[in-house]
Amino acid sequence: MAPVSYDKTSKVYAGAEHAAVDSLDLRVGDGEFLVLVGPSGCGKSTSLRMLAGLEEVDSGAIRIGDRDVTGLPPKERDIAMVFQNYALYPHMDVAQNMGFALKVAGVPKSERDRRVGEAARLLDLEEYLDRKPKALSGGQRQRVAMGRAIVREPEAFLMDEPLSNLDAKLRVSTRTQIAALQRRLGTTTVYVTHDQVEAMTMGDRVAVLKDGTLQQCDTSRRLYEEPANMFVAGFIGSPAMNLCEAPVVDGGVELGGARVPVPRAVVHLATAEGASSVVVGFRPESPELVGAGADGFTATVTMVEELGSDAYCYATVERDDPTLGDVGIIIRVDPRAAPAAGEVLRLRIPPGEVHTFSARTGERIVR
Repeated sequence: MAPVSYDKTSKVYAGAEHAAVDSLDLRVGDGEFLVLVGPSGCGKSTSLRMLAGLEEVDSGAIRIGDRDVTGLPPKERDIAMVFQNYALYPHMDVAQNMGFALKVAGVPKSERDRRVGEAARLLDLEEYLDRKPKALSGGQRQRVAMGRAIVREPEAFLMDEPLSNLDAKLRVSTRTQIAALQRRLGTTTVYVTHDQVEAMTMGDRVAVLKDGTLQQCDTSRRLYEEPANMFVAGFIGSPAMNLCEAPVVDGGVELGGARVPVPRAVVHLATAEGASSVVVGFRPESPELVGAGADGFTATVTMVEELGSDAYCYATVERDDPTLGDVGIIIRVDPRAAPAAGEVLRLRIPPGEVHTFSARTGERIVR
């Protein structure tokens, strides 16, 4: 086990206009489970491959423990990687697949058997040790790939979307198993996924990337409650945060013809920048349904999505300035009393649930 750090690490592919990874500064603590998440092409897999030694670093450095591994080949980095496609040898049985790297490294057979046996017990694979990969399910193959990494007892595990080939139900159960196993082993782990729900449920911390640049790295709760910018606000959370530009008025912002209170500091900072509007954000669960005549704004329901335990209303809020167009929002409602399409709701957002961002930079305006 060892901490991992990226020190202003960059990667630029030949012919590309922008860096795939741009000056990544990130530290993974000893024994921490860190998830890299972001949309396709954001640089998360490239970041992982640089750590593994599968991609050259154009500038900056990468350290594992107190060693600078920037120029070392993969075999000298003491890491184990779990790939998206499992990369199992089809002609070898499970035990041989799990112990192959140890055999190549010259580990005695008795020690190989001991490590393979221990990993098989951890992963509930003992009854499958003599089977070939073709006789296993997708989830079992994924566990074999995990076992092959575990037996090496590396300083760090690297996982590149290992659950993407599994069906939805199996992904949920397997991600729980991986997170529990990592906490039991205590091995430093860097995990890549494009699925923000997967990221939030698995990682001790989550690093959000966009266009090769780190946007924010924090706990799932902090990312959800205090996103650093509009991208993080819109990416983290399902459904995403509602975001709309709203003009600044006395004591708040105007939304749907109503004044939504925001802290004085927000209004002061916005006006100090010469801005006449800010971007307002609120989570789907934040609005409260209020009666006619109460403070709030109106929204017209266009569609209701019922999911059993939850229901979500897709609604539109009319702006005072029709040239700006209506604002589309999503609201979580009681599934047992969900409104119908066409119904007009009156909503209020509690002051503590309002997020504000600069309309110019997209950065969070601190409450």
